[in-house]
Amino acid sequence: MTRLAGGMLHHVEIWVPDLEHAIASFGWLLDALGYTLFQSWDNGRSWRLGATYLVVEQSRALTAGEHDRCRPGLNHLAFHVEDPGTVDVLVAEAPRHGWSLMFPDRHPHAGGEQTYAAYLENTDGFEVELVAINPSEPD
Repeated sequence: MTRLAGGMLHHVEIWVPDLEHAIASFGWLLDALGYTLFQSWDNGRSWRLGATYLVVEQSRALTAGEHDRCRPGLNHLAFHVEDPGTVDVLVAEAPRHGWSLMFPDRHPHAGGEQTYAAYLENTDGFEVELVAINPSEPD
């Protein structure tokens, strides 16, 4: 278990317009990144890795029907990924789980030449960034 320290992220809760879409897209990605299903209830799910967990919930209190990452609020989540090869595998699998590659003309260096990363957007407009821990090009 990760040693807890003040300031560490405890959890992130994302309100989604369609729970089934979120389970299909975020569930696949979080499983692939090593998270495990942590909680499940009628309107939501959460996945945990170490001491941190991520929640997707279709709340009855939603005030809009869609997410817009360009409005104030959450723009994207960024995750460490083991290496460039793993980034490539996730990018190849992503479309089958509701994700599409953003900035394909600059992939895998859309974040700059020093990084090896993928930017994905799901069908509900949520963005994730997958950043290789070791940014050297795959063999």
